[in-house]
Amino acid sequence: MRQARRQSPPRRGAAAPRPLLLAGVLVAGVALLPVGYLVLRTASAGPASIAQILARPATAALVGRSLVLALGVSILSVLLGVALAYLVVRTDLPGRRVLGVLAPLPLAIPSYVAAFAWVSTAPGFTGLPAATVVLSLCCYPYVYLPVAAALTRLDPAAEEVARCLGRSRWGAFRQVTARQLAPSVAGGALLVALYALSDFGAVSLLRFDAFTRVIHTSYQASFDRTPAAVLGLLLVGLTVLITLGEARFRTRGVARLGAGLARAAEPLPLRRSRVPALTAALALLSAALVFPLGSLGYWAATGLSAGVDWPRLVAAGGNTVVLAGWGALVATLAALPVGLLAARHRSRWSDLLEQATWAGHALPGLVVGLALVFFGVRVVPWAYQREPLLVLAYLVLFLPAAVSAVRAAVELAPVRAEEVARTLGCGPFAAFRRTTLPVAAPGIGAGAALVLLTAMKELPATLLLRPTGTDTLATALWTETGVAAYAAAAPYGLTLVLLAVLPTAALMWGQRR
Repeated sequence: MRQARRQSPPRRGAAAPRPLLLAGVLVAGVALLPVGYLVLRTASAGPASIAQILARPATAALVGRSLVLALGVSILSVLLGVALAYLVVRTDLPGRRVLGVLAPLPLAIPSYVAAFAWVSTAPGFTGLPAATVVLSLCCYPYVYLPVAAALTRLDPAAEEVARCLGRSRWGAFRQVTARQLAPSVAGGALLVALYALSDFGAVSLLRFDAFTRVIHTSYQASFDRTPAAVLGLLLVGLTVLITLGEARFRTRGVARLGAGLARAAEPLPLRRSRVPALTAALALLSAALVFPLGSLGYWAATGLSAGVDWPRLVAAGGNTVVLAGWGALVATLAALPVGLLAARHRSRWSDLLEQATWAGHALPGLVVGLALVFFGVRVVPWAYQREPLLVLAYLVLFLPAAVSAVRAAVELAPVRAEEVARTLGCGPFAAFRRTTLPVAAPGIGAGAALVLLTAMKELPATLLLRPTGTDTLATALWTETGVAAYAAAAPYGLTLVLLAVLPTAALMWGQRR
């Protein structure tokens, strides 16, 4: 009887093995570490100090500036993303298939690299307008991708019925299609707003005093780290409010009865508008993609002719690969128990553990870095400004991507095969290794590649937590750009883009499979 219980096969929703559950709790605790420590650090300052910092006129102005930036970037990104998606998916725009492939590529260029390209070419292009334009050019794919996907899936019959009832083409789009696209637009706008609010590198290079830049300046300029902690927690609060606001808006979306009959819509003939529309699309891609790469190439050529510090460049590249590689490995291993619980043992506890791992996704990299600085100095001083604390920051920041990949990959593997292996005498681990792991491995590998890519580009947490005397490509670029040494900075940016091609190619290869 006891033997039969040990060999009972795992079932979806069945009670989770205790070791797996304990591992999931441990991972969730690590993910919540920065938030918890930041709350404790702020609370220790006392209500009077917190109220004094929050009541400063400078704090109110800072909140206003950051919200204006987030709002401006969101609006411009929505306009660009929706317009480009409509042109590519619903019109007869010449070359729209090629444009559809190129449109998401600005996501591969870090925002601080794009800002470097603009500020090195036009030094006077700074402040709020510059930050709004540059971040919008980097972020519009967050809107373009979901809107283009939604336009592809939408059944055009409803819009055709509206036309038959006397609506103009614009009226039918506004009253029917736009309402159906609203959830996709809102989701993309949320990502854009969160990105604009948490961005550090671009706003710093463009000399705009947003939240992250002021927090970093406060941290660097004062021995009293309380203001930085309070402002960091205030930034987290704004992030949560924006997320809740988007969720409230999303619940007002349009419902549809049944799956509907999806068919491709007839392309809208642009006629005399084809040339202006194509020109506008090419101008957008030129500003978002061609210009940053061209500027980077120009300054890299200038740097090569003036001489490159090759030992420093090679060392920075090696540090980038090694540190990001450790981050990807640790995040993927940590994601395994949470992803397995979510895919194979769904319950209230597994849902809570999975949601806890998303805490880091809502935190700006600067806030995570700041919290881990406090944690490292007070609790684990042996790890402060050494590799383990930086890898821990990568784990917190990018764990959600790894968890999502593990969960999706494991769900693709048939439960029945694992059950059959258990009935044939395999233990839980052996059954997983011999049946589920071979099927889930490509998806898990894609998640690791995504973490590697994002960790290679990460800047603010790396600036705060990197080992003493260690440069990555991102920190070297930021350091050189800070003293206007553009020719010296460009090789680091170009090398970063070239290295980022490898995990990006791995992701595209995985998607094709």
